Amino acid sequence: MRPSQRQPNEMRQIRLTRDYTMHAEGSALVEFGETKVICTASVAQGVPRFLRDSNKGWVTAEYGMLPRATHERTQREATRGNQGGRTFEIQRLIGRSLRAMINVEAIRDYTITIDCDVIQADGGTRTAAITGACVALIDAVRYMQQKRMITKDPIRGLVSAVSVGIYNNVPILDLDYKEDSNAEVDMNIVMTDRGEFIEVQGTGEQRAFSQQELNQLIELGKHGIEHLFNLQKEALGWVTESA
Repeated sequence: MRPSQRQPNEMRQIRLTRDYTMHAEGSALVEFGETKVICTASVAQGVPRFLRDSNKGWVTAEYGMLPRATHERTQREATRGNQGGRTFEIQRLIGRSLRAMINVEAIRDYTITIDCDVIQADGGTRTAAITGACVALIDAVRYMQQKRMITKDPIRGLVSAVSVGIYNNVPILDLDYKEDSNAEVDMNIVMTDRGEFIEVQGTGEQRAFSQQELNQLIELGKHGIEHLFNLQKEALGWVTESA
């Protein structure tokens, strides 16, 4: 039995609250159980130097964890003067994931920055951030269309992410902190709603894993991500596939 008392293929309760902040062009609070992340999308004119004269826009992400998001207070990275390797890795993953859902040529001359701030962590912060950031990004793009900043719809589809792992030799879905910190195998899966993979990042934390176990984990992840896509559509007011 899992510490959370969930079945192996059962996710935590997921909530997506749209328009969570009043100033950002797009925002969402995403909750994976006790993990809570605020995602805000900000639109600014101009692109990074490496994209000048390319007729392309840009989507990027920043990720941070508030000092008391975990059991003990951690020092702000801004106070230390540099970002940690984990933070840098996660925000690059979020940025890559979001760029897979948007045609950057259709937002030429604009940069959309997604800030993902973890206010409470209980495992799966990066997967929650990607799932919530997708909703915030779509709302930011809709704002740009309403203000006639862009003429074409750049959204290609949805992206979402979930964690899977092996705990006590059983493949499980959507690990919380207790499960993640003791898992034999840990994996994050990011997909588009077209069934494509953006990232499959798996690690044998305590032991190696077989091809059969890998296949089981991927199928579990696809099952969880399909559920997340329906929740994203519901939050955005789209018709869900089950409707």
